[in-house]
Amino acid sequence: MYTREQASQLRQAFWTTFGQYMSPVLSAEGLKPNWLNYNTGQKHVYFRMKADKKTASIGIELTHPDVEIQEIFFDQFTTLKAYLHEQVGETWEWEFHIPDENGKIISRIYKEISPVNVFNRDDWPTLISFFKPRIISLDQFWGDAQYSFEELR
Repeated sequence: MYTREQASQLRQAFWTTFGQYMSPVLSAEGLKPNWLNYNTGQKHVYFRMKADKKTASIGIELTHPDVEIQEIFFDQFTTLKAYLHEQVGETWEWEFHIPDENGKIISRIYKEISPVNVFNRDDWPTLISFFKPRIISLDQFWGDAQYSFEELR
């Protein structure tokens, strides 16, 4: 068992390592993105990578506080579902209007793996191998798909 501080340090060490691993990778547009805090340019649309002691996930989170607007965004992503799955090379899970860990209603499209443990350094290669191709694929997808959301700004 780790203290809160140890857990925080290990989590930070993993994300720092992942960030260093991704730093030479350019975006689909040839730019140098912040892979850990990817900027979609669309308010309330986030690419999230999460890892804990049991699972890891990567996905698109729609967090607009107005659930009707959130639904419009989710519907727009639904029209791009086949293209997203083609870009990432696999089928992802789709969840509409679910509570997040803070009870806030979100919608998300994601892929998850388990068992992995971010606190076990032996799992870091598995985590990096999971996150890297998927965040790159999300970037490629978003390079084209973002224009479908222009009217929703």
